[in-house]
Amino acid sequence: MRRSIATVCLSGSLDEKLRACSRAGFDGVEIFENDLVVSRYSPAEIARMAADEGLGIDLYQPFRDFEGVAPEQLQRNLRRAEAKFALMADLGADTILFCSNVATALEDNDELAADQLGQAAELAAAHGIRIAYEALAWGRNVSDFEHACRLVERVGHPALGTCLDSFHILSRGWDPAPIESLDPEKIFFVQLADAPQLSMDVLSWSRHHRVFPGEGSWDLPGFMAHLVRSGYAGTVSLEVFNDVFRQSPVDRTAVDAMRSLIWLEEQAAHRLRDETAPAAGAAPVPGAMKLATLPRVDQPSGFNFAEVRAVDAPELEAILHQLGFRFDGRHRTKPVQLWTQGNARIVVNEQQAQGHEPAISAIGFDVANPLVAASRALQLRAVPVPRQSQADEEVLQAFAAPDSTEVFLCQGSADGTAAWTSEFGPGTDAPAGPDLIGRIDHINLAQPWQHFDEAVLFYESALSLTAQPSQDVAAPTGLVRSQVMRSDDGRVRLALNIAPLALEGSGPSAVAAYPQHIALATEDLIGVARRALERGLAFLPVPQNYYDDLRARLDVPPALLGTLQELNLLYDEDDEGEFLHFYTATVGSVFFEVVQRGRHYEGYGAPNAPVRLAAQYEHSKRR
Repeated sequence: MRRSIATVCLSGSLDEKLRACSRAGFDGVEIFENDLVVSRYSPAEIARMAADEGLGIDLYQPFRDFEGVAPEQLQRNLRRAEAKFALMADLGADTILFCSNVATALEDNDELAADQLGQAAELAAAHGIRIAYEALAWGRNVSDFEHACRLVERVGHPALGTCLDSFHILSRGWDPAPIESLDPEKIFFVQLADAPQLSMDVLSWSRHHRVFPGEGSWDLPGFMAHLVRSGYAGTVSLEVFNDVFRQSPVDRTAVDAMRSLIWLEEQAAHRLRDETAPAAGAAPVPGAMKLATLPRVDQPSGFNFAEVRAVDAPELEAILHQLGFRFDGRHRTKPVQLWTQGNARIVVNEQQAQGHEPAISAIGFDVANPLVAASRALQLRAVPVPRQSQADEEVLQAFAAPDSTEVFLCQGSADGTAAWTSEFGPGTDAPAGPDLIGRIDHINLAQPWQHFDEAVLFYESALSLTAQPSQDVAAPTGLVRSQVMRSDDGRVRLALNIAPLALEGSGPSAVAAYPQHIALATEDLIGVARRALERGLAFLPVPQNYYDDLRARLDVPPALLGTLQELNLLYDEDDEGEFLHFYTATVGSVFFEVVQRGRHYEGYGAPNAPVRLAAQYEHSKRR
């Protein structure tokens, strides 16, 4: 599949956009007219620059409001079109996008529109140019792709075809299935965009809220499957109008765009395979595009470790001891500590931590085949994270997530052990007591608002985690949006939270300072809490109002309610079970949560989140 992207998706000057697209691995670009108009480079220079970067110029766009107009307007439109065709010769582009008329069209008259489009096609052919005619969702007379295709068929000129745009089709609720019956030779171009489901006018939705495939709510793999069945074998391009993307670093956005297109190609390939499997021997459509797939990996089977970057952090070490963790010593060649309880492992990494507050820096996942999983992530444009290892040390595959969290892929084991832990020691001789905590239940990471959708797609595509419905939680500093990425069996749960704008400050460093936490699973929360209290743990304080409200909302036994209040514990329940949990104070940007899931409770105590956020806000004011 030939992969392209419209320059309107990206920030920066046209030359910067071309370089970013090349580095991200695109085959070609759509040149958006305004990018060329404001460029200091001539069309011929842009053509040479694109060629030097290994990029084709697949489309020049947009040409607006051509068809269905009065005779005098038509003549002006033809002069305008001829000037653009001449420019395209210098630019090295042979296809131009004509959008259906939204402003100057007369009455709805297909005969008039077809006649005028035919004149444009004749003129284009004289210049060696093809016209891809697109139905805009808000077009005055033509807003449906099937209507646009009928006009193209009516004209019957080899220089006139159609452009299919997923946004204009799916935003209006049109069924994309008829794409399969189109003549693939008359599909001149395909543009893709996803979008969140919003209730607003289509034009505003289109101009500001498109996102890359996999970051919205539409079934783009299904759209692609229809396209492949049509026999189309041309370019597939991203055309995403998004205010955030056009303000974000150009290289980052280009990589996010390429990752989304790779993911979509794979999802469409799987969709086609699954849908044709019952029909034994079903033959592929002759001439259709070939969809590449990635190494397929199973979901992670659990958390192998969580890493906190910190140095000279006695408060952090005290909390780990108070929670019952055992100090298992230092790494034999690196300034790194290991703390263990059950199969929950916390690594304290002192490297590059001087002058920084403690923060979550890395997560280790148990996977069936780390090399295959790493290969998949790298093909999705993840950035590898090299770490020096001695000859007799475990080599862990690692890459960086969009928020700079390092992701390590570890060989899972049936008994939950980890080979790399033998590189640590000696630890403490003092017994820490019985292991009441068994494993890491979930990890909560803060995300910059402008890169939240990117992070969701990253964890879904690289680790095969499934996005759960998002939730909004009220906090004193604003509304916090939370999205959980989860394995099917629930052994891996990664909560991504958008840091409130009020706390974001000037950039990513401020977001990194927003509290993030590691949640630890136990089957005896009250036992963990009492032991931690005896060892001096400072629980996050819970106000009396919470317990009064809890008494009114839920039928909590009085004895249990008293224990909850005594120990600053929180409680939730649903039809599936009960949930007990508590939080520690925050050290740097890290705090811990201990959770006990009763029966089949699958949530995270969402009704209690505002209590936690308010308590942390009050605590931060006193620091």
